[in-house]
Amino acid sequence: MARNSIMNKLYNGGPLFLLYYLCISEIDTNLEKVFEIFTLNFQIILIYFWVIKRPDIMANGHIFLAGLINDVVMGFPLGLSSLSYLIIIFVGTYVRNKSVNTTIASDWFTFLLAMIFSNLLFFSLLNNFSDLMFSFTKIGYNIFFTLFMFPVFWLLFNIYQTTFMTNRDA
Repeated sequence: MARNSIMNKLYNGGPLFLLYYLCISEIDTNLEKVFEIFTLNFQIILIYFWVIKRPDIMANGHIFLAGLINDVVMGFPLGLSSLSYLIIIFVGTYVRNKSVNTTIASDWFTFLLAMIFSNLLFFSLLNNFSDLMFSFTKIGYNIFFTLFMFPVFWLLFNIYQTTFMTNRDA
Protein backbone atom coordinates (compact mmCIF):
# COMPACT_ATOMS: atom_id res chain seq x y z
CA MET A 1 0.00 0.00 0.00
CA ALA A 2 2.81 2.45 0.85
CA ARG A 3 4.64 1.63 -2.40
CA ASN A 4 1.46 2.28 -4.38
CA SER A 5 1.04 5.65 -2.63
CA ILE A 6 4.63 6.66 -3.47
CA MET A 7 4.16 5.70 -7.12
CA ASN A 8 0.91 7.69 -7.29
CA LYS A 9 2.69 10.76 -5.89
CA LEU A 10 5.49 10.36 -8.45
CA TYR A 11 3.01 10.03 -11.31
CA ASN A 12 1.02 13.03 -10.07
CA GLY A 13 4.21 15.06 -9.80
CA GLY A 14 5.42 14.06 -13.28
CA PRO A 15 4.21 17.19 -15.10
CA LEU A 16 5.77 19.44 -12.47
CA PHE A 17 9.09 17.57 -12.66
CA LEU A 18 8.98 17.89 -16.44
CA LEU A 19 8.37 21.64 -16.21
CA TYR A 20 11.34 22.13 -13.90
CA TYR A 21 13.51 19.92 -16.08
CA LEU A 22 12.65 21.91 -19.21
CA CYS A 23 13.40 25.19 -17.43
CA ILE A 24 16.71 24.01 -15.97
CA SER A 25 18.03 22.09 -18.96
CA GLU A 26 18.06 25.00 -21.43
CA ILE A 27 16.46 22.69 -23.99
CA ASP A 28 13.51 25.04 -24.50
CA THR A 29 12.52 22.54 -27.21
CA ASN A 30 14.18 24.77 -29.75
CA LEU A 31 15.07 22.36 -32.53
CA GLU A 32 15.97 24.94 -35.14
CA LYS A 33 19.56 23.67 -35.26
CA VAL A 34 18.22 20.40 -36.64
CA PHE A 35 15.17 21.48 -38.65
CA GLU A 36 16.02 25.12 -39.50
CA ILE A 37 12.63 26.64 -38.60
CA PHE A 38 11.03 24.20 -36.15
CA THR A 39 10.75 25.86 -32.76
CA LEU A 40 8.28 24.95 -30.05
CA ASN A 41 7.41 26.42 -26.66
CA PHE A 42 6.63 23.21 -24.81
CA GLN A 43 6.45 24.87 -21.39
CA ILE A 44 3.39 26.89 -22.42
CA ILE A 45 1.60 23.76 -23.66
CA LEU A 46 2.47 21.92 -20.46
CA ILE A 47 1.32 24.75 -18.20
CA TYR A 48 -1.91 25.42 -20.09
CA PHE A 49 -3.03 21.80 -20.19
CA TRP A 50 -2.40 21.05 -16.53
CA VAL A 51 -3.88 24.36 -15.33
CA ILE A 52 -7.10 23.48 -17.14
CA LYS A 53 -7.29 19.77 -16.35
CA ARG A 54 -5.59 19.38 -12.96
CA PRO A 55 -4.72 22.70 -11.30
CA ASP A 56 -3.72 20.87 -8.11
CA ILE A 57 -0.71 19.40 -9.96
CA MET A 58 0.97 22.72 -10.78
CA ALA A 59 0.51 25.49 -8.26
CA ASN A 60 1.01 29.07 -9.40
CA GLY A 61 4.07 29.45 -7.16
CA HIS A 62 5.78 26.49 -8.84
CA ILE A 63 5.07 27.91 -12.28
CA PHE A 64 6.35 31.35 -11.26
CA LEU A 65 9.53 29.81 -9.81
CA ALA A 66 10.04 27.74 -12.96
CA GLY A 67 9.75 30.96 -14.98
CA LEU A 68 12.44 32.61 -12.85
CA ILE A 69 14.71 29.60 -13.34
CA ASN A 70 14.07 29.72 -17.08
CA ASP A 71 15.00 33.42 -17.16
CA VAL A 72 18.29 32.79 -15.37
CA VAL A 73 19.20 29.85 -17.60
CA MET A 74 18.20 31.54 -20.88
CA GLY A 75 19.64 34.96 -19.99
CA PHE A 76 16.36 36.86 -20.12
CA PRO A 77 15.55 39.73 -17.74
CA LEU A 78 14.41 38.26 -14.45
CA GLY A 79 10.65 37.74 -14.22
CA LEU A 80 9.91 37.89 -17.95
CA SER A 81 9.07 34.20 -18.39
CA SER A 82 7.20 34.20 -15.08
CA LEU A 83 4.91 36.98 -16.25
CA SER A 84 4.38 35.18 -19.54
CA TYR A 85 3.51 31.97 -17.69
CA LEU A 86 1.13 33.86 -15.41
CA ILE A 87 -0.81 35.10 -18.44
CA ILE A 88 -1.18 31.46 -19.50
CA ILE A 89 -2.37 30.59 -15.98
CA PHE A 90 -4.93 33.40 -15.93
CA VAL A 91 -6.46 32.43 -19.26
CA GLY A 92 -6.44 28.74 -18.33
CA THR A 93 -8.08 29.44 -14.98
CA TYR A 94 -10.73 31.58 -16.63
CA VAL A 95 -11.50 28.85 -19.16
CA ARG A 96 -11.63 26.19 -16.43
CA ASN A 97 -14.03 28.26 -14.32
CA LYS A 98 -16.34 29.23 -17.19
CA SER A 99 -16.67 25.87 -18.92
CA VAL A 100 -18.23 22.69 -17.64
CA ASN A 101 -16.53 20.25 -19.99
CA THR A 102 -13.61 21.24 -22.16
CA THR A 103 -12.93 19.68 -25.54
CA ILE A 104 -9.83 19.71 -27.65
CA ALA A 105 -11.38 22.31 -29.98
CA SER A 106 -12.27 24.73 -27.19
CA ASP A 107 -8.90 24.21 -25.50
CA TRP A 108 -7.11 24.76 -28.80
CA PHE A 109 -8.91 28.05 -29.50
CA THR A 110 -8.44 29.40 -25.99
CA PHE A 111 -4.81 28.25 -26.06
CA LEU A 112 -4.31 30.41 -29.15
CA LEU A 113 -5.66 33.42 -27.27
CA ALA A 114 -3.50 32.68 -24.23
CA MET A 115 -0.41 32.24 -26.40
CA ILE A 116 -1.04 35.50 -28.27
CA PHE A 117 -1.38 37.52 -25.05
CA SER A 118 1.55 35.74 -23.43
CA ASN A 119 3.88 36.23 -26.39
CA LEU A 120 2.76 39.83 -26.85
CA LEU A 121 3.70 40.60 -23.26
CA PHE A 122 6.93 38.59 -23.41
CA PHE A 123 8.29 40.10 -26.61
CA SER A 124 7.18 43.66 -25.91
CA LEU A 125 8.90 43.56 -22.50
CA LEU A 126 11.94 41.84 -24.01
CA ASN A 127 12.13 44.53 -26.68
CA ASN A 128 11.80 47.40 -24.18
CA PHE A 129 13.96 46.15 -21.29
CA SER A 130 16.67 44.11 -22.98
CA ASP A 131 19.27 44.34 -25.69
CA LEU A 132 18.48 40.85 -26.94
CA MET A 133 17.58 40.69 -30.61
CA PHE A 134 14.82 38.50 -31.99
CA SER A 135 13.30 37.91 -35.37
CA PHE A 136 9.59 38.27 -35.99
CA THR A 137 9.72 35.34 -38.42
CA LYS A 138 11.11 33.11 -35.66
CA ILE A 139 8.34 34.31 -33.36
CA GLY A 140 5.81 33.46 -36.05
CA TYR A 141 7.29 30.00 -36.53
CA ASN A 142 7.27 29.45 -32.78
CA ILE A 143 3.61 30.42 -32.47
CA PHE A 144 2.63 28.32 -35.50
CA PHE A 145 4.43 25.14 -34.43
CA THR A 146 3.37 25.48 -30.80
CA LEU A 147 -0.24 25.86 -31.89
CA PHE A 148 0.12 23.05 -34.42
CA MET A 149 1.57 20.62 -31.85
CA PHE A 150 -0.91 21.47 -29.08
CA PRO A 151 -3.50 18.80 -30.06
CA VAL A 152 -0.79 16.12 -30.15
CA PHE A 153 0.39 16.93 -26.64
CA TRP A 154 -3.20 17.40 -25.47
CA LEU A 155 -3.91 13.80 -26.46
CA LEU A 156 -0.66 12.52 -24.93
CA PHE A 157 -1.31 14.33 -21.65
CA ASN A 158 -4.89 12.99 -21.56
CA ILE A 159 -3.56 9.46 -22.01
CA TYR A 160 -1.01 10.06 -19.25
CA GLN A 161 -3.69 11.46 -16.97
CA THR A 162 -6.14 8.60 -17.44
CA THR A 163 -3.49 5.89 -17.32
CA PHE A 164 -1.15 6.92 -14.53
CA MET A 165 -2.77 9.54 -12.34
CA THR A 166 -5.11 8.97 -9.46
CA ASN A 167 -8.40 10.78 -9.25
CA ARG A 168 -8.40 13.91 -7.05
CA ASP A 169 -11.50 12.75 -5.19
CA ALA A 170 -10.11 9.33 -4.39
